Amino acid sequence: MNNIRQVQALNKRELENAVPPEASWHADYRDTAYIYIGGLPFDLSEGDIVTIFSQYGEPVHVNLVRDKETGKSRGFAFLKYEDQRSTDLAVDNLGGATVLGRILRVDHTRYKKRDDEEDTNNVAKLMGETAKAADGDTDDEGRRRKRRGGSEERNREPRKRKLLKEEIELEELIRNHDEEDPMKEFLIEEKREEVAQALEREARKEKSSRRRDSRERSSRHSRHHHRRHRHDEDRSRSRERSSRDYKDRSRRERYYRDRSSERSR
Repeated sequence: MNNIRQVQALNKRELENAVPPEASWHADYRDTAYIYIGGLPFDLSEGDIVTIFSQYGEPVHVNLVRDKETGKSRGFAFLKYEDQRSTDLAVDNLGGATVLGRILRVDHTRYKKRDDEEDTNNVAKLMGETAKAADGDTDDEGRRRKRRGGSEERNREPRKRKLLKEEIELEELIRNHDEEDPMKEFLIEEKREEVAQALEREARKEKSSRRRDSRERSSRHSRHHHRRHRHDEDRSRSRERSSRDYKDRSRRERYYRDRSSERSR
């Protein structure tokens, strides 16, 4: 936590003093495109790490440190970006972020590959294998997924939503704003607050819409129930009338038969 607070304090001081990029503390690490990531949830895979950190640049190499005997994650990793400037964004924005209940520590590092480690960048290969594994339908679960895939896709479709205007603006700001502008981080934080407020408004609107739909469904159900109740009452009265008519006819027929029998005697 001390490291995270130190980084946040440095960034705040630089923003307040409008420190130019070449004088920033990040400039000490212009010779390395690697970052250290600590505090990772143990369930995260290399693919998950790449997904999280790709929002600030293009990762080309990742090394999630695992236990040699069990193969389980030890909770920290090293990641290299294609563009060294992406490391500044990742350190500033993801240091102190909470992922699955754990606080990430993100910092610049000068990483040296081990002798047994691949020399080439491994992210493209890694993500290709991840995609293949996700698409593979050779096992029983895969076949089940394929059988129910159509309905699952249909069920998932309504959950997709359009990006809000504020979210689009935030993405464009992160991607396109001049990296040399010392105000960039401040502008990003400001835009993030706008996004949070916009999402809150959308959530309230959606909640209000759901309540309105619920009331309408309840009203329709009530009207339908009332009509059905009246229909059932009408049918019941009709059956009673039919029963009475039948009994009256039966009594009259018995009466005429008895009279006829008396005359014949």
